[in-house]
Amino acid sequence: MRAAEETGWWSLVQDPELRQNILRARDAAQTRLLDSRWDPERAAVASVQDLRASGYQAAGPVVSIGQAQDLKAAEAVRLEAALKAFIPWKKGPFSICGQMIDAEWRSDWKWERLWPYVRSLEGEVVADIGCNNGYYMYRMLAAGAKQVLGFEPMPRHALNFELLQNLYPTPGLDFEMLGVEHVDLFPGVFDTIFCLGILYHHTDPVGLLRRMAKALRHRGRLFIDCQGIPGRESVALTPAGRYAGAGGVWFLPTRSCLENWIRRAGYTRLTWIHDAPLSITEQRATDWAPVKSLPEFLHPDDPTRTIEGYPAPERFYVMVQL
Repeated sequence: MRAAEETGWWSLVQDPELRQNILRARDAAQTRLLDSRWDPERAAVASVQDLRASGYQAAGPVVSIGQAQDLKAAEAVRLEAALKAFIPWKKGPFSICGQMIDAEWRSDWKWERLWPYVRSLEGEVVADIGCNNGYYMYRMLAAGAKQVLGFEPMPRHALNFELLQNLYPTPGLDFEMLGVEHVDLFPGVFDTIFCLGILYHHTDPVGLLRRMAKALRHRGRLFIDCQGIPGRESVALTPAGRYAGAGGVWFLPTRSCLENWIRRAGYTRLTWIHDAPLSITEQRATDWAPVKSLPEFLHPDDPTRTIEGYPAPERFYVMVQL
């Protein structure tokens, strides 16, 4: 990973104390990269560190890095093995030097829903909270962003992004192993923040919305995608354990509950984008994500319920401003 002083965010934060706080959080997070659990991914990155792609394209659904003709046959075999070290791929689709990667999530569908409301990121400084392997970061840069900073605490995703950036270093993209709880260390920095699929994984969603408000510039925008449940009451489901097979799910709001979270966090302008049940064609197993996915975690006799008996998931998309 690059030294903090060489990354784009360093110029965005002028306060010396905040810089030191960011560096401390960054250094603590990066120690997790040394855990032996990530030895296969580190080895995969190292195995293709000498390979280079000819460019990237992210204007369409597929984020393309390089072309098949960029590599010799033996190099392509080596790259494929390195890419397979990151199975299951959760976000995509990608085409990497001719290798198509169909991820578990059709991330392009989510971007297409957001795009009519995003319209342009021309010249903006953007944060992607929970950026995973960087799929949306490439889409944001292609939409005109001047700089995109990805927040992602998982070492596996950091190494996945490092592999992609080694193939074709892309100015304007920065990745830090920080979480949403660190976003307020960047006060008034971001023109637009994307918080996609994050809130329901945390124990204090209103607090996180407030932290993101502090990180927005005047008239900045926050795009939220939150998993939730159907219903008219302003309530949130707290699963006893797993929800649709997933751990780490704390609060699943109804639409009106999510709106109350947003307004109580201080946002005054709210535009609803999308509200619909999550489809088994949007989240499903693929060759690059051979996992149990949404189809396996809905009740076989009643797809409106999860296998645990809870209401099946809905997705809520909303754009908010202070």
